[in-house]
Amino acid sequence: MLEAQGPSPECERRSQRPSEANYTGQMLEVWPGLYLGGAAAVSEPDQLRAAGISAVLTVDSEEPSFKAGAEDEDLWSFFVPALDKPETDLLSHLDRCVAFINRAHDDCRAVLVHCHAGVSRSVAIVTAFLMKTDLLTFEEAYGELQNIKPEAKMNEGFEWQLKLYQAMGNEVDTSSAIYKQYRLQKVTEKYPELQNLPQELFAVDPTTISQGLKDQVLYKCRKCRRSLFRSSSILDHNEGNGPVAFVHKRMTPPFVYHLSCTSYFIEPVQWMESTLLGVMDGQLLCPKCGAKLGSFNWCGEQCSCGRWITPAFQIHKNRVDEMKMLPVLGSQTRTI
Repeated sequence: MLEAQGPSPECERRSQRPSEANYTGQMLEVWPGLYLGGAAAVSEPDQLRAAGISAVLTVDSEEPSFKAGAEDEDLWSFFVPALDKPETDLLSHLDRCVAFINRAHDDCRAVLVHCHAGVSRSVAIVTAFLMKTDLLTFEEAYGELQNIKPEAKMNEGFEWQLKLYQAMGNEVDTSSAIYKQYRLQKVTEKYPELQNLPQELFAVDPTTISQGLKDQVLYKCRKCRRSLFRSSSILDHNEGNGPVAFVHKRMTPPFVYHLSCTSYFIEPVQWMESTLLGVMDGQLLCPKCGAKLGSFNWCGEQCSCGRWITPAFQIHKNRVDEMKMLPVLGSQTRTI
């Protein structure tokens, strides 16, 4: 078994950075017991052994093939398939990567995080670890990492994803509006023809379930009272700049600007599936009575407040009613 040279003889984890860059072959120690490197860093088991590394996290297009002898040394490994492209989904893997590093440190193992060149994908993973472990902002963690390794430069897509990670409290919350909006954008990139969309993209139709509704607001068609979506499906957004955002439209007076949101932007619901497949934009109609509820556009639409939402599934507030479940009686009351 490799002798893990952790943060200290007692395997205590410290938050301070190495005072000087500690290079070991193709690897650089960027945090006590945490190394950053490229593909060459795992080419020879002797290099890992010399640094006391017994855990390797690979984020690359192909899983590394460790040379004979590495497995015999009880080497932990974790592989994340990812290309160094802005559209690559790295956000969904961050929690598992950070957890792997933490488990290795708890077992007194030094960890190597590497990709092909050691400047983008692996840098993004280590930045996420520093953000969560040392409670740093993205700018702080990335800046400190670049001070230690000046050539570190993740692509703009990973920067955006780490900022979303920060906005979620350095934890991937799949139920949050931030993650749902992110997932929708990724689906648009992955399925440009908008066919065979994954079922997990769609929120459950509220007419098919009753459990869990007592703590949420239910939205129904104002015309026929058909249940359409729950409050958990609403994707909140920061209010836009109001009239300033519509100057490009060169509207001729008289016209009315709305300073507040007149629509709900929601995640797609199961009843929308047949309407959305293979179509870039169109109307959203009530699946029961056919009343117009709003519209959708995979390329995005502008809210009445001025904020641009991409992709957009827009339901006009004046076409639906809010129905709140009373916790005691279990009945519904309309709120106006």
